[in-house]
Amino acid sequence: MNNNDIELSWFKSSYSSGEGGMCVEVAATADTVHVRDSKNHHGAQLAFSIREWDAFIGRLTAEEFGA
Repeated sequence: MNNNDIELSWFKSSYSSGEGGMCVEVAATADTVHVRDSKNHHGAQLAFSIREWDAFIGRLTAEEFGA
């Protein structure tokens, strides 16, 4: 099954302003977290394993990426 066959419930970032900035939407399944551009629903999507997503969020929380 590919990602297009899965019914996903997308959530827009709470930091989105609606003023045309760079915003993302996220959808989760039991095994993956999907990310897409909130202004281009039919464009490319990224899919991460839960383990990869947890590592990414952990690094964000630790502010390892800088401002």
